[in-house]
Amino acid sequence: MQEESKTNYKERLQDMMLRRSSRRKLVDKIVSISAIFSVILSVVLLGSILIEVVINGARALSINFLTLTPGAIGSGLGGIGPAIEGTLIVVGLASAIGAPVGVLAGIYLSEFAGNGIFPSSVRFFNDVLVGLPSIVIGIVAYVTLVIALGSFSVWAGAFALSIIMIPIVVRVTEETLKIVPNSTREAGQSLGIPKRKIIMNIVLKSARSGVITGIILAVSRIAGETAPLIMTILGTDLYFTSLTGPVDALPLRIWRLASQPYQYAHDFGWGAALVLILLVLGLSLSLRLVAHKRGFKIGTIGAG
Repeated sequence: MQEESKTNYKERLQDMMLRRSSRRKLVDKIVSISAIFSVILSVVLLGSILIEVVINGARALSINFLTLTPGAIGSGLGGIGPAIEGTLIVVGLASAIGAPVGVLAGIYLSEFAGNGIFPSSVRFFNDVLVGLPSIVIGIVAYVTLVIALGSFSVWAGAFALSIIMIPIVVRVTEETLKIVPNSTREAGQSLGIPKRKIIMNIVLKSARSGVITGIILAVSRIAGETAPLIMTILGTDLYFTSLTGPVDALPLRIWRLASQPYQYAHDFGWGAALVLILLVLGLSLSLRLVAHKRGFKIGTIGAG
């Protein structure tokens, strides 16, 4: 009787294990299929956007389109030369401001701050700033710089874009540095190396690929911003004259072209969008090429 009950118990246990195993396999298949479907959907959507931009924008590209100043509204003449130049200047200046500040802030939060009230508050407000609407940042830049300087300027636009860039770089830098093993820091400490040298020469170099990836993501984000530029650089049909004056930019020019009721303007807008995508792509590829020549990869967080 006892042996029979043990046999029944084993059978019930095996049956229960089989049902659990089947359930796990089913859930695993559902999750795998959902993940594959999500990847395919995202690739299709992104690919359709890129194909649409290339098809509609390629026919507008020409030497005159890339070098001339915008023509009179309705004339169908001119180009986007000042917008290309302005984009490079504003984004470059914003990166020169935002990248160092973001990296240093990320180093502080990762290596010095710990988990106290102040660093936790900084992380919280940094995350809030990441999701803050860009038009709000543009209004802040307008109030603090445009009104103070008395005119729209490159400085105001670069300031607004750097505010958008900084929290992205801070978060990526902090998380990348945390991935570096503590044994790396302990090895430097055992040799009597000062903490600042350990961070700059060992930890940061080990995480440099992830940090540069974060900077590329931030630059790609600010390169396409329009709302802050409306409030700060205003836009102009002329080439760059000074840092304290207005300047044109590709996102701003695309917005204005799309707002016009002329077919040529829409074609020019598609062409400007294609140029903007190519500029961001060229920047990413250039940084990857430089990184490759220096012996580390961009896009792999961790030791480079």
